[in-house]
Amino acid sequence: MRYFIELSYNGKAYHGWQNQPNAISVQQVLEHALTTLLRAPIKIMGAGRTDAGVHASQMYAHFDMEEDFDIDTLIFKINWFLPHDIAIHRIFRVRDKAHARFHAVSRTYNYRISNTKNVFTHDFAYKIHLPLDVEKMNEACEILLQYKDFQCFSKSNTDVKTYYCDIKEAYWKLNDTELTFTITADRFLRNMVRAIVGTMVNIGLGKIEVQQLHDIIKSKSRGEAGFSVPAHGLYLTDIQYPDTIYNAE
Repeated sequence: MRYFIELSYNGKAYHGWQNQPNAISVQQVLEHALTTLLRAPIKIMGAGRTDAGVHASQMYAHFDMEEDFDIDTLIFKINWFLPHDIAIHRIFRVRDKAHARFHAVSRTYNYRISNTKNVFTHDFAYKIHLPLDVEKMNEACEILLQYKDFQCFSKSNTDVKTYYCDIKEAYWKLNDTELTFTITADRFLRNMVRAIVGTMVNIGLGKIEVQQLHDIIKSKSRGEAGFSVPAHGLYLTDIQYPDTIYNAE
């Protein structure tokens, strides 16, 4: 029987989602908790591979279990067992072939930028004290929607077969002292969102013109795009699936 887990985590203490040979990951901690509580070796597959220091307010993963168990009891026990920076919200049955990664139809990320010193958001938003032209940054977002190949924003030496991504929305919103970037796509490349944000920041600072974004994307060169902003301001916030995965047989 296959189960989906909905969870959230503060990524500060972890070297990303995926298991690493010499560093702690969210996947490793969650697999250990499930294996201990279910008394069976449990392997999980996540919906994505967030990098070191990146947070998730909504993440999904799946695992298989032959024997039946009480879901509510497991949720209570695992939240007591897990460290304070990982929380399980739901566990539910899905179709046996439902896949947390491959069946996701869209993912949404937010990136937070603070324009003032705030001791309570220091670890969770990127501080930029210089004024940013949000109007130009939103003009640049409209350009993003015109393209599919985003190799220029991808980390080098990755094992992906295609750099094509279907970006469904991208926009900046200013709220008091914080600027938030929201982007939704069917898939994302490694480091893609952080590279896009870094390029947008350069546009907002007037270091490059909005229309130069066309040339940057067409170049397919990571060296032409902007810097990668720090990981601590990035959040995976929403993952969508088709209704068909929930109809467990």
